[in-house]
Amino acid sequence: MIDMKGIVKMERKTLWENYNDADIKEMNKISERYKECLDLGKTERECASLIIKMAEENGYINLDEAIKENKRLSAGDKIYACYNGKTVALYHLGEDDIEKGMNILGAHIDSPRIDVKQNPLYEKEGFAYLDTHYYGGIKKYQWVTIPLSMHGVFVKKDGTVINISIGEEDNDPVFTITDLLIHLSASQLQKKASEVIEGENLDLLVGSILLKDEEKDPIKANILKLLKEKYDIEEDDFLSAELELVPASKARDLGFDKSMILGYGQDDRICAFTSLFAMLESNNLKRTGCTLLVDKEEIGSVGASGMHSRFFENTTAEILNLMGYTKDISVRRCLAHSTMLSSDVSAGYDPLYANAFEIKNAAFLGKGLVFNKFTGARGKSGSNDANAEYMAKVRNVMDSHKIAFQTAELGKVDIGGGGTIAYITANYGMEVIDAGLAVLCMHSPCEVSSKADIYEAVKGYKAFLKDMY
Repeated sequence: MIDMKGIVKMERKTLWENYNDADIKEMNKISERYKECLDLGKTERECASLIIKMAEENGYINLDEAIKENKRLSAGDKIYACYNGKTVALYHLGEDDIEKGMNILGAHIDSPRIDVKQNPLYEKEGFAYLDTHYYGGIKKYQWVTIPLSMHGVFVKKDGTVINISIGEEDNDPVFTITDLLIHLSASQLQKKASEVIEGENLDLLVGSILLKDEEKDPIKANILKLLKEKYDIEEDDFLSAELELVPASKARDLGFDKSMILGYGQDDRICAFTSLFAMLESNNLKRTGCTLLVDKEEIGSVGASGMHSRFFENTTAEILNLMGYTKDISVRRCLAHSTMLSSDVSAGYDPLYANAFEIKNAAFLGKGLVFNKFTGARGKSGSNDANAEYMAKVRNVMDSHKIAFQTAELGKVDIGGGGTIAYITANYGMEVIDAGLAVLCMHSPCEVSSKADIYEAVKGYKAFLKDMY
């Protein structure tokens, strides 16, 4: 806005002041699609499967098949690659020489949760439990006494994969982690919040009926009997299982006005799915577009399916090879000349906890995309600090397409901090900036987002894919 002296002020209006009926209609359409994706993709494996399904419906082909057929790739072709069933890369080849770089949208599809240990099942004084180990940064006390569903896979020694999803259907059982009743909690309530619930006490309650005529651990024996009957699972199959415990609730509209969405896993699937929507709706790209959706960000982007792996580089090399670029220098030029939005959520300003934010540099729900020039902690430790020149180019693209955006930091300087995958892809020499959405209650079982921001993000990501040079 402009004051009486003609000086431009930094205050940005809420999107609800600007949207017309057509905008609201399209926003609600995208929001319903987004909620459905949240419900279908509660784990990184489920997200990857859903992404591939949607990509294939929109004309994308499997890179493995293209390699097998030695298919010659050219402008207009759409290809996807998946690794370990947990990381997906989509490429829409553009008209320009790919050595001049790509426009990349990057986000992560893993979320904080509770995992089942490899030797988990035990019985104790009338109950059967699964031992667990939490994944990512959580407030442990938020995860007790809520309905939890179990998702994942058992992989038997012969390679057979048994998919598990228990707790999402109305007639499914759910699971929970118990807490001490308030009447006996005098000592517990004296503890620090980080110690009220200890990690080794996050054990999942899974049964209480005993198997008749079984002398040793009859309740555990009954659980194993049920698993054998329904899934053909033996106890030692837990050794090669990946089982994740997530909230059993579905994504729902929030508020009397239904302006927000409450749901699990919005960090960072809100950026992943809006990036995916933008990618699938983009056509006739001049510059090659890429959407990279990765695993393991919540624990440091490590492992074969995390951003620190060579998956993205290797996949890009395979794409270029099928395009006729056979020299390693072509891959390096492509990556170094690329531009990227590292799309991860930002801490939404919460008036109830205002002392954690510096309000001039805070992200607000309902005000559009959030650009973080830097993240990190305290003295920008662990941050990709984007170049001012690149920020100017991004601003120009957003403004030319009338995309609402804001800039922010992650709370007050000395309070905490966080990071994204931006600093990793920046190692290739490409220009990267963090660009996500404001979310309340990050890393909790249910997070809060604005429908208006979701709509604006899809438009903003499409503008970046189309016009960023």
